[in-house]
Amino acid sequence: MPKPSTVYVCQSCGAVHAKWAGQCSDCGSWNTLVEESAASAPLGGGAKAGPARSGRRSKLDLVDLGSETEDPSRFETGLAELDRVAGGGLVPGSAVLVGGDPGIGKSTLLLQAVARLALAGAKAVYVSGEEAADQVRRRARRLGLADAPVALAAETSLEVILDGLKKESPDIAVIDSVQTLWSDQLAAAPGTVAQVRACAQELVRFAKKRNTAVILVGHVTKDGQIAGPRVVEHMVDAVLYFEGERSHQFRILRAVKNRFGPTDEIGVFEMADAGLQEVANPSALFLDGRGEDASGAAVFAGMEGTRPVLTEIQALVAPAAFGTPRRAVVGWDNGRLAMVLAVLEARCGLGFGGRDVYLNVAGGLKIGEPAADLAVAAALISSYLDTPLPSDCAAFGEISLSGDVRPVGRADARLKEAHKLGFTKALTPSGAELAGMAITPIDTVQALVRRLGQDAA
Repeated sequence: MPKPSTVYVCQSCGAVHAKWAGQCSDCGSWNTLVEESAASAPLGGGAKAGPARSGRRSKLDLVDLGSETEDPSRFETGLAELDRVAGGGLVPGSAVLVGGDPGIGKSTLLLQAVARLALAGAKAVYVSGEEAADQVRRRARRLGLADAPVALAAETSLEVILDGLKKESPDIAVIDSVQTLWSDQLAAAPGTVAQVRACAQELVRFAKKRNTAVILVGHVTKDGQIAGPRVVEHMVDAVLYFEGERSHQFRILRAVKNRFGPTDEIGVFEMADAGLQEVANPSALFLDGRGEDASGAAVFAGMEGTRPVLTEIQALVAPAAFGTPRRAVVGWDNGRLAMVLAVLEARCGLGFGGRDVYLNVAGGLKIGEPAADLAVAAALISSYLDTPLPSDCAAFGEISLSGDVRPVGRADARLKEAHKLGFTKALTPSGAELAGMAITPIDTVQALVRRLGQDAA
Protein backbone atom coordinates (compact mmCIF):
# COMPACT_ATOMS: atom_id res chain seq x y z
CA MET A 1 0.00 0.00 0.00
CA PRO A 2 1.58 3.34 -1.00
CA LYS A 3 2.35 5.83 1.73
CA PRO A 4 0.21 9.00 1.81
CA SER A 5 1.82 12.00 0.12
CA THR A 6 0.39 14.40 2.72
CA VAL A 7 -0.17 14.24 6.45
CA TYR A 8 -1.82 16.54 8.98
CA VAL A 9 0.35 18.02 11.73
CA CYS A 10 -1.02 19.63 14.91
CA GLN A 11 0.27 23.18 15.20
CA SER A 12 -0.03 23.02 18.99
CA CYS A 13 1.81 19.83 19.93
CA GLY A 14 3.35 18.61 16.65
CA ALA A 15 1.50 15.28 16.53
CA VAL A 16 1.18 13.72 13.05
CA HIS A 17 -2.18 12.40 11.81
CA ALA A 18 -2.93 10.45 8.65
CA LYS A 19 -6.21 12.30 8.04
CA TRP A 20 -7.76 15.59 9.07
CA ALA A 21 -9.86 15.84 12.23
CA GLY A 22 -11.41 18.73 14.05
CA GLN A 23 -9.62 17.90 17.30
CA CYS A 24 -6.08 16.67 17.88
CA SER A 25 -6.25 13.30 19.64
CA ASP A 26 -2.91 13.91 21.42
CA CYS A 27 -3.33 17.36 23.01
CA GLY A 28 -7.08 17.97 22.60
CA SER A 29 -6.71 21.27 20.71
CA TRP A 30 -9.38 22.15 18.19
CA ASN A 31 -8.83 23.19 14.56
CA THR A 32 -5.03 22.93 14.79
CA LEU A 33 -4.37 20.23 12.16
CA VAL A 34 -2.66 21.64 9.05
CA GLU A 35 -1.90 19.69 5.89
CA GLU A 36 1.81 19.25 5.18
CA SER A 37 3.91 17.21 2.83
CA ALA A 38 4.82 13.81 4.23
CA ALA A 39 8.48 14.48 3.42
CA SER A 40 8.56 17.53 5.70
CA ALA A 41 6.58 16.08 8.59
CA PRO A 42 8.43 14.59 11.59
CA LEU A 43 8.26 10.85 11.99
CA GLY A 44 6.14 9.94 15.00
CA GLY A 45 6.00 13.55 16.10
CA GLY A 46 9.76 13.66 16.67
CA ALA A 47 12.74 14.99 14.71
CA LYS A 48 12.95 14.32 11.03
CA ALA A 49 14.68 11.06 10.25
CA GLY A 50 17.86 11.17 8.21
CA PRO A 51 21.27 9.60 7.71
CA ALA A 52 23.77 9.58 10.55
CA ARG A 53 25.83 12.79 10.71
CA SER A 54 29.43 12.48 9.71
CA GLY A 55 32.02 13.10 12.37
CA ARG A 56 29.82 11.88 15.22
CA ARG A 57 31.78 10.56 18.20
CA SER A 58 31.36 6.83 18.78
CA LYS A 59 32.40 6.98 22.43
CA LEU A 60 30.41 8.52 25.28
CA ASP A 61 32.46 10.98 27.32
CA LEU A 62 31.76 10.53 31.04
CA VAL A 63 32.94 12.91 33.77
CA ASP A 64 32.82 12.85 37.55
CA LEU A 65 29.80 14.62 39.06
CA GLY A 66 31.95 16.13 41.81
CA SER A 67 34.61 17.59 39.51
CA GLU A 68 35.22 21.35 39.59
CA THR A 69 33.33 23.52 37.10
CA GLU A 70 33.94 27.19 36.50
CA ASP A 71 31.03 29.62 36.50
CA PRO A 72 30.13 30.67 32.95
CA SER A 73 31.28 34.09 31.78
CA ARG A 74 28.54 36.53 30.84
CA PHE A 75 27.86 39.47 28.57
CA GLU A 76 26.37 42.29 30.64
CA THR A 77 23.94 44.19 28.44
CA GLY A 78 24.01 47.41 30.47
CA LEU A 79 20.28 47.00 31.15
CA ALA A 80 20.30 45.99 34.81
CA GLU A 81 16.73 44.67 34.72
CA LEU A 82 17.46 42.41 31.73
CA ASP A 83 20.70 41.19 33.31
CA ARG A 84 18.83 40.44 36.55
CA VAL A 85 16.27 38.26 34.76
CA ALA A 86 18.96 36.48 32.75
CA GLY A 87 20.85 35.65 35.94
CA GLY A 88 23.58 38.28 35.67
CA GLY A 89 23.95 38.62 31.90
CA LEU A 90 23.87 36.57 28.71
CA VAL A 91 26.00 33.42 28.69
CA PRO A 92 28.11 32.80 25.55
CA GLY A 93 26.82 29.76 23.68
CA SER A 94 23.34 30.03 25.20
CA ALA A 95 20.01 30.17 23.38
CA VAL A 96 17.31 32.45 24.79
CA LEU A 97 13.68 32.56 23.66
CA VAL A 98 11.83 35.84 24.24
CA GLY A 99 8.04 35.89 23.76
CA GLY A 100 5.39 38.54 24.11
CA ASP A 101 2.29 40.12 22.59
CA PRO A 102 2.61 42.02 19.30
CA GLY A 103 3.73 45.62 19.80
CA ILE A 104 4.65 45.12 23.45
CA GLY A 105 8.29 46.17 22.86
CA LYS A 106 10.30 42.96 22.32
CA SER A 107 12.20 44.32 19.33
CA THR A 108 12.83 47.64 21.09
CA LEU A 109 14.21 45.92 24.18
CA LEU A 110 16.54 43.61 22.25
CA LEU A 111 17.72 46.38 19.94
CA GLN A 112 18.66 48.47 22.98
CA ALA A 113 20.45 45.48 24.52
CA VAL A 114 22.54 44.54 21.45
CA ALA A 115 23.36 48.20 20.78
CA ARG A 116 24.76 48.62 24.28
CA LEU A 117 26.72 45.39 23.94
CA ALA A 118 28.13 46.57 20.60
CA LEU A 119 29.13 49.92 22.09
CA ALA A 120 30.91 48.00 24.87
CA GLY A 121 32.99 46.08 22.31
CA ALA A 122 30.96 42.95 21.61
CA LYS A 123 30.30 41.86 18.04
CA ALA A 124 26.53 41.94 17.59
CA VAL A 125 24.22 40.92 14.72
CA TYR A 126 20.51 41.72 14.47
CA VAL A 127 18.49 39.76 11.89
CA SER A 128 14.90 40.87 11.30
CA GLY A 129 12.43 38.72 9.43
CA GLU A 130 9.49 41.04 10.00
CA GLU A 131 10.86 44.50 9.18
CA ALA A 132 13.08 45.96 6.50
CA ALA A 133 16.55 47.16 7.45
CA ASP A 134 15.48 50.80 6.97
CA GLN A 135 12.67 50.35 9.50
CA VAL A 136 15.10 48.99 12.10
CA ARG A 137 17.52 51.86 11.41
CA ARG A 138 14.75 54.42 11.91
CA ARG A 139 13.89 52.85 15.25
CA ALA A 140 17.55 52.95 16.24
CA ARG A 141 17.73 56.67 15.42
CA ARG A 142 14.61 57.33 17.48
CA LEU A 143 16.21 55.48 20.40
CA GLY A 144 19.49 57.36 20.01
CA LEU A 145 21.39 54.21 19.00
CA ALA A 146 22.23 55.04 15.39
CA ASP A 147 25.99 55.11 16.15
CA ALA A 148 26.05 51.59 17.65
CA PRO A 149 28.16 49.20 15.49
CA VAL A 150 25.45 46.56 15.10
CA ALA A 151 25.46 44.46 11.92
CA LEU A 152 21.91 44.50 10.56
CA ALA A 153 20.14 42.21 8.08
CA ALA A 154 16.59 41.54 6.89
CA GLU A 155 16.30 37.86 5.96
CA THR A 156 14.00 34.86 6.52
CA SER A 157 15.95 32.04 4.85
CA LEU A 158 17.59 29.88 7.51
CA GLU A 159 20.44 28.77 5.23
CA VAL A 160 21.31 32.36 4.29
CA ILE A 161 21.21 33.45 7.94
CA LEU A 162 23.44 30.59 9.11
CA ASP A 163 25.97 31.24 6.33
CA GLY A 164 26.13 34.91 7.29
CA LEU A 165 26.49 34.16 11.00
CA LYS A 166 29.27 31.66 10.35
CA LYS A 167 31.20 34.29 8.38
CA GLU A 168 30.66 37.03 10.99
CA SER A 169 31.17 34.81 14.09
CA PRO A 170 29.33 37.30 16.36
CA ASP A 171 29.34 37.30 20.15
CA ILE A 172 25.56 37.83 20.20
CA ALA A 173 22.89 37.37 17.53
CA VAL A 174 19.19 38.32 17.66
CA ILE A 175 16.72 36.55 15.35
CA ASP A 176 13.40 38.41 15.11
CA SER A 177 11.39 36.22 14.84
CA VAL A 178 11.69 32.43 14.70
CA GLN A 179 8.15 32.05 13.27
CA THR A 180 9.17 33.91 10.09
CA LEU A 181 12.09 31.62 9.27
CA TRP A 182 11.96 28.87 6.67
CA SER A 183 14.32 26.20 5.48
CA ASP A 184 14.41 24.96 1.89
CA GLN A 185 15.02 21.46 3.28
CA LEU A 186 11.35 21.31 4.28
CA ALA A 187 8.28 21.65 2.07
CA ALA A 188 6.17 23.07 4.92
CA ALA A 189 5.15 26.73 5.00
CA PRO A 190 6.91 29.24 7.31
CA GLY A 191 5.43 29.30 10.81
CA THR A 192 4.34 25.67 10.81
CA VAL A 193 5.44 23.26 13.52
CA ALA A 194 7.97 21.52 11.27
CA GLN A 195 9.62 24.79 10.16
CA VAL A 196 9.73 26.35 13.62
CA ARG A 197 11.18 23.22 15.20
CA ALA A 198 13.81 22.67 12.49
CA CYS A 199 14.90 26.32 12.35
CA ALA A 200 15.12 26.61 16.13
CA GLN A 201 17.12 23.40 16.35
CA GLU A 202 19.67 24.60 13.79
CA LEU A 203 20.07 27.98 15.51
CA VAL A 204 20.54 26.34 18.92
CA ARG A 205 23.14 24.01 17.41
CA PHE A 206 24.94 27.02 15.92
CA ALA A 207 24.93 28.78 19.32
CA LYS A 208 26.52 25.79 21.05
CA LYS A 209 29.06 25.12 18.30
CA ARG A 210 30.22 28.73 17.75
CA ASN A 211 29.85 29.91 21.39
CA THR A 212 27.48 32.68 20.30
CA ALA A 213 24.65 33.94 22.51
CA VAL A 214 21.56 33.61 20.29
CA ILE A 215 18.28 35.32 21.19
CA LEU A 216 15.16 34.09 19.40
CA VAL A 217 12.02 36.23 19.38
CA GLY A 218 8.77 34.25 19.45
CA HIS A 219 5.16 35.19 18.85
CA VAL A 220 2.51 34.26 21.42
CA THR A 221 -0.93 32.77 20.97
CA LYS A 222 -4.16 34.33 22.18
CA ASP A 223 -3.83 32.53 25.53
CA GLY A 224 -0.36 33.99 26.12
CA GLN A 225 1.77 30.92 25.26
CA ILE A 226 4.64 31.07 22.78
CA ALA A 227 3.35 29.90 19.40
CA GLY A 228 4.73 26.74 17.86
CA PRO A 229 5.72 23.38 19.35
CA ARG A 230 6.58 23.25 23.04
CA VAL A 231 9.75 21.36 22.14
CA VAL A 232 11.30 24.72 21.20
CA GLU A 233 11.08 25.82 24.83
CA HIS A 234 12.87 22.61 25.82
CA MET A 235 15.65 23.22 23.28
CA VAL A 236 16.65 26.67 24.50
CA ASP A 237 18.44 27.51 27.74
CA ALA A 238 16.12 30.29 28.89
CA VAL A 239 12.54 31.35 28.17
CA LEU A 240 11.58 34.96 28.92
CA TYR A 241 8.12 36.49 28.60
CA PHE A 242 7.69 40.21 27.97
CA GLU A 243 4.35 41.17 29.51
CA GLY A 244 2.30 44.30 29.87
CA GLU A 245 -0.77 46.18 28.75
CA ARG A 246 -0.63 48.78 26.03
CA SER A 247 -2.77 51.05 28.21
CA HIS A 248 -0.05 51.02 30.89
CA GLN A 249 3.35 52.60 30.51
CA PHE A 250 5.42 49.80 32.05
CA ARG A 251 6.41 46.32 30.88
CA ILE A 252 7.48 43.25 32.83
CA LEU A 253 10.15 40.82 31.67
CA ARG A 254 9.62 37.49 33.41
CA ALA A 255 11.85 34.37 33.36
CA VAL A 256 9.93 31.09 33.33
CA LYS A 257 12.96 28.93 32.50
CA ASN A 258 16.65 29.63 33.01
CA ARG A 259 19.46 27.08 33.06
CA PHE A 260 21.95 29.75 34.14
CA GLY A 261 19.95 31.63 36.80
CA PRO A 262 16.81 31.77 38.91
CA THR A 263 13.32 31.39 37.47
CA ASP A 264 10.28 33.56 38.22
CA GLU A 265 12.57 36.60 38.35
CA ILE A 266 11.15 39.81 36.89
CA GLY A 267 12.54 43.01 35.44
CA VAL A 268 10.39 46.13 35.14
CA PHE A 269 10.67 48.66 32.33
CA GLU A 270 8.77 51.83 31.57
CA MET A 271 7.89 52.67 27.98
CA ALA A 272 8.94 56.22 27.15
CA ASP A 273 9.51 58.28 24.00
CA ALA A 274 13.19 57.31 23.98
CA GLY A 275 12.47 53.59 24.37
CA LEU A 276 12.31 51.35 27.39
CA GLN A 277 13.62 52.81 30.64
CA GLU A 278 14.56 50.67 33.63
CA VAL A 279 12.50 50.90 36.82
CA ALA A 280 14.78 50.40 39.81
CA ASN A 281 11.96 50.52 42.37
CA PRO A 282 8.85 48.88 40.86
CA SER A 283 6.91 49.02 44.14
CA ALA A 284 6.86 52.82 44.01
CA LEU A 285 5.63 52.65 40.42
CA PHE A 286 2.80 50.22 41.16
CA LEU A 287 1.65 52.29 44.16
CA ASP A 288 1.87 55.62 42.35
CA GLY A 289 -1.36 57.65 42.52
CA ARG A 290 -2.88 55.55 45.29
CA GLY A 291 -5.79 57.17 47.11
CA GLU A 292 -5.65 57.89 50.81
CA ASP A 293 -9.06 56.74 52.08
CA ALA A 294 -10.87 54.35 49.77
CA SER A 295 -12.69 51.20 50.79
CA GLY A 296 -11.88 48.02 48.91
CA ALA A 297 -8.15 48.72 48.50
CA ALA A 298 -5.37 46.71 50.15
CA VAL A 299 -1.61 46.70 49.57
CA PHE A 300 -0.08 43.28 49.00
CA ALA A 301 3.58 42.69 49.84
CA GLY A 302 4.54 40.01 47.32
CA MET A 303 7.65 38.34 45.98
CA GLU A 304 8.61 38.15 42.33
CA GLY A 305 11.57 35.80 42.23
CA THR A 306 14.07 37.26 44.69
CA ARG A 307 12.57 40.76 44.54
CA PRO A 308 9.86 41.99 46.94
CA VAL A 309 7.19 44.01 45.13
CA LEU A 310 4.30 45.93 46.65
CA THR A 311 1.14 46.42 44.64
CA GLU A 312 -2.41 47.53 45.31
CA ILE A 313 -5.32 45.08 45.12
CA GLN A 314 -8.69 46.71 44.47
CA ALA A 315 -12.06 45.07 45.15
CA LEU A 316 -15.61 46.23 44.58
CA VAL A 317 -18.60 44.43 46.07
CA ALA A 318 -21.91 45.77 44.76
CA PRO A 319 -25.54 44.54 44.65
CA ALA A 320 -26.16 42.31 41.64
CA ALA A 321 -28.31 43.96 39.00
CA PHE A 322 -29.44 40.62 37.57
CA GLY A 323 -30.19 37.19 38.99
CA THR A 324 -26.68 35.79 38.53
CA PRO A 325 -23.95 37.82 40.24
CA ARG A 326 -20.79 38.61 38.24
CA ARG A 327 -17.26 37.63 39.18
CA ALA A 328 -14.66 39.63 37.22
CA VAL A 329 -10.93 39.31 37.91
CA VAL A 330 -7.97 41.13 36.36
CA GLY A 331 -4.44 40.11 37.33
CA TRP A 332 -5.31 37.23 39.67
CA ASP A 333 -6.60 33.66 39.43
CA ASN A 334 -10.36 33.40 39.02
CA GLY A 335 -10.51 30.06 40.82
CA ARG A 336 -8.55 31.48 43.75
CA LEU A 337 -11.06 34.31 44.10
CA ALA A 338 -13.95 31.81 44.15
CA MET A 339 -12.20 29.91 46.95
CA VAL A 340 -11.63 33.04 49.07
CA LEU A 341 -15.27 34.09 48.62
CA ALA A 342 -16.46 30.61 49.62
CA VAL A 343 -14.29 30.67 52.76
CA LEU A 344 -15.59 34.13 53.76
CA GLU A 345 -19.18 32.98 53.28
CA ALA A 346 -18.82 29.62 55.06
CA ARG A 347 -16.53 30.70 57.93
CA CYS A 348 -17.54 34.33 58.48
CA GLY A 349 -21.16 34.49 57.34
CA LEU A 350 -20.57 37.24 54.78
CA GLY A 351 -23.12 36.99 52.00
CA PHE A 352 -21.62 37.41 48.55
CA GLY A 353 -24.26 35.28 46.79
CA GLY A 354 -26.38 38.24 45.72
CA ARG A 355 -23.52 40.65 45.02
CA ASP A 356 -21.26 41.35 42.06
CA VAL A 357 -17.56 41.05 42.88
CA TYR A 358 -14.87 42.82 40.87
CA LEU A 359 -11.17 42.34 41.65
CA ASN A 360 -8.28 44.18 40.02
CA VAL A 361 -4.52 44.24 40.54
CA ALA A 362 -3.55 47.87 39.97
CA GLY A 363 -1.05 48.63 37.25
CA GLY A 364 -1.64 45.47 35.23
CA LEU A 365 0.67 43.22 37.27
CA LYS A 366 -0.25 39.52 37.30
CA ILE A 367 0.01 37.85 40.72
CA GLY A 368 0.32 34.09 40.98
CA GLU A 369 1.40 33.33 44.54
CA PRO A 370 -1.12 32.18 47.22
CA ALA A 371 0.35 34.74 49.66
CA ALA A 372 -2.03 37.30 48.13
CA ASP A 373 -5.05 35.56 49.75
CA LEU A 374 -5.03 37.71 52.89
CA ALA A 375 -4.72 40.98 50.97
CA VAL A 376 -7.55 39.94 48.64
CA ALA A 377 -9.75 38.98 51.58
CA ALA A 378 -8.97 42.29 53.30
CA ALA A 379 -9.94 44.22 50.16
CA LEU A 380 -13.18 42.23 49.79
CA ILE A 381 -14.17 42.72 53.45
CA SER A 382 -13.25 46.40 53.26
CA SER A 383 -15.55 46.90 50.29
CA TYR A 384 -18.29 44.74 51.83
CA LEU A 385 -18.25 46.75 55.08
CA ASP A 386 -17.51 50.03 53.25
CA THR A 387 -14.62 50.82 55.57
CA PRO A 388 -11.16 51.72 54.28
CA LEU A 389 -7.99 50.05 55.43
CA PRO A 390 -5.24 52.28 56.84
CA SER A 391 -3.27 53.76 53.96
CA ASP A 392 0.05 52.72 55.59
CA CYS A 393 -0.91 49.04 56.06
CA ALA A 394 0.33 46.10 53.98
CA ALA A 395 -0.88 42.50 54.07
CA PHE A 396 0.18 39.01 53.02
CA GLY A 397 -0.74 35.44 53.98
CA GLU A 398 -2.25 32.26 52.56
CA ILE A 399 -5.82 31.29 53.46
CA SER A 400 -6.77 27.62 53.83
CA LEU A 401 -10.22 26.12 53.30
CA SER A 402 -10.66 25.90 57.06
CA GLY A 403 -10.28 29.67 57.34
CA ASP A 404 -6.82 29.55 58.89
CA VAL A 405 -4.13 31.98 57.71
CA ARG A 406 -0.87 30.19 57.00
CA PRO A 407 2.63 31.69 57.01
CA VAL A 408 4.43 32.29 53.70
CA GLY A 409 8.07 32.46 52.73
CA ARG A 410 10.36 35.51 52.81
CA ALA A 411 8.21 37.40 55.33
CA ASP A 412 11.19 39.48 56.45
CA ALA A 413 11.94 40.68 52.91
CA ARG A 414 8.28 41.61 52.37
CA LEU A 415 8.14 43.63 55.57
CA LYS A 416 11.45 45.38 54.89
CA GLU A 417 10.25 46.48 51.46
CA ALA A 418 7.00 47.80 52.95
CA HIS A 419 8.86 49.63 55.71
CA LYS A 420 11.24 51.17 53.16
CA LEU A 421 8.25 52.64 51.30
CA GLY A 422 6.79 54.21 54.45
CA PHE A 423 4.34 51.54 55.61
CA THR A 424 4.11 51.31 59.40
CA LYS A 425 1.43 48.61 59.83
CA ALA A 426 1.01 45.08 58.50
CA LEU A 427 -1.54 42.27 58.60
CA THR A 428 0.43 39.02 58.57
CA PRO A 429 0.28 35.42 59.84
CA SER A 430 1.67 34.84 63.30
CA GLY A 431 5.44 34.88 63.66
CA ALA A 432 6.32 37.81 61.39
CA GLU A 433 8.22 40.62 63.10
CA LEU A 434 10.10 43.76 62.09
CA ALA A 435 11.37 46.62 64.22
CA GLY A 436 9.59 49.87 63.43
CA MET A 437 6.38 48.26 62.17
CA ALA A 438 3.18 47.50 64.08
CA ILE A 439 2.44 43.90 63.15
CA THR A 440 -1.12 42.62 63.64
CA PRO A 441 -1.06 38.79 63.59
CA ILE A 442 -4.05 37.31 61.76
CA ASP A 443 -4.56 33.61 62.43
CA THR A 444 -8.04 33.16 60.93
CA VAL A 445 -10.34 35.00 58.53
CA GLN A 446 -12.72 35.54 61.49
CA ALA A 447 -9.97 37.55 63.18
CA LEU A 448 -9.57 39.59 59.99
CA VAL A 449 -13.30 40.38 59.90
CA ARG A 450 -13.24 41.39 63.58
CA ARG A 451 -10.20 43.59 63.00
CA LEU A 452 -11.79 45.42 60.06
CA GLY A 453 -15.11 45.56 61.88
CA GLN A 454 -13.45 47.44 64.73
CA ASP A 455 -12.14 49.99 62.25
CA ALA A 456 -15.66 50.38 60.84
CA ALA A 457 -17.05 50.97 64.32
